[in-house]
Amino acid sequence: MRNPAKTRVAVLFGGRSAEHEISLLSARFVVEALDRDRFEPVLIGIDRSGRWLLQEEALLLNAARDPRLARLNDAMPEIALDAHPGAAGEANLTAPGGARSTIDVVFPVLHGPTGEDGCVQGLLELAGVPYVGSGVLGSAVGMDKDVMKRLLRDAEIPIVPHVALRRAAWERDRAACLEQIAALSPAGSGAFGPIFVKPANLGSSVGVRRVTARSELEAAVEHAFEFDLKIVCEQGIDGVREIECAVLGDDDPIASTPGEIVVGHADGFYSYAAKYIDADGATIRIPADLSPAEQNAVQLLALRTFRALEASGMARVDLFLAPDRSLYVNEINTIPGFTAISMYPKLWEASGIPARALIERLIALALDRGARKARLRTSA
Repeated sequence: MRNPAKTRVAVLFGGRSAEHEISLLSARFVVEALDRDRFEPVLIGIDRSGRWLLQEEALLLNAARDPRLARLNDAMPEIALDAHPGAAGEANLTAPGGARSTIDVVFPVLHGPTGEDGCVQGLLELAGVPYVGSGVLGSAVGMDKDVMKRLLRDAEIPIVPHVALRRAAWERDRAACLEQIAALSPAGSGAFGPIFVKPANLGSSVGVRRVTARSELEAAVEHAFEFDLKIVCEQGIDGVREIECAVLGDDDPIASTPGEIVVGHADGFYSYAAKYIDADGATIRIPADLSPAEQNAVQLLALRTFRALEASGMARVDLFLAPDRSLYVNEINTIPGFTAISMYPKLWEASGIPARALIERLIALALDRGARKARLRTSA
């Protein structure tokens, strides 16, 4: 039986994505940070076939921190979220046998397709339950790197040169596609690349390759197409610094102290292995070594990006600082990583908001937005 004095938080994690294991580690961090005097967690893991399964807290908290070892307990009972509010406007979970229980808010910690791209957010809207993070539109455009960059360009936010490519075009005329991508290599550099080839709808650097020779390009494109039907190829910048800034809020968001990722991994960029596998793959510097003017510029660009892409609640904005001190927005992450090594919670901790307070603020933002939406008229 639920405690009416506590807010019941459904933490939703896993998912049908190549970032499934990272999601489990993020959920662990969120659950550990919840204030148990105020919140009652309900753990729901989505397996790779799409089943929603109740999960045991002890198993999640005791799981290995290596994503290669993270697993859901697929023997747990299935649970379903009713796709419409109850008679009193409540959101209900239905267990096997028809037993129902209410939840007050959902904290999605899903990374990648079907979790971060607006799909789950649409279901939560239908169910009438408040949820942490961006809505359907902000999630969708934040996930698709091609559409994201078009909107940033329209908002006159600086981005690096890039091309988007669909699988059908690649299969129709591979040679023409390779020429189009190769044209991103900086003219007059004397060498090919670097060019980054990425799936358009994934994060955590899954499927990403850094290409420094024309002979590597075709394999990199094929690899990215293993994860998505659309890819994005971006011009790399020699000597670039990777700067990240966290954003928190809705109508009046705030930006954190910027941080920097210094990569030491053999991949030569902040790859999946550098992030999660190699303990020495990257070093995090918080705050980033920036002048006051550069720090302010990063924060302003992060806030402009957040607003231009219709984000809400939370996001991490990743930027490039070129050797000539020019700034470019790389991408937004509307459900940033919440693992023990993730930048989003670390940036806020360095900015004076520790993990427990951060989770509380995110839930409060979700509940406030849900209450405001519930007051909207639904008839003329």
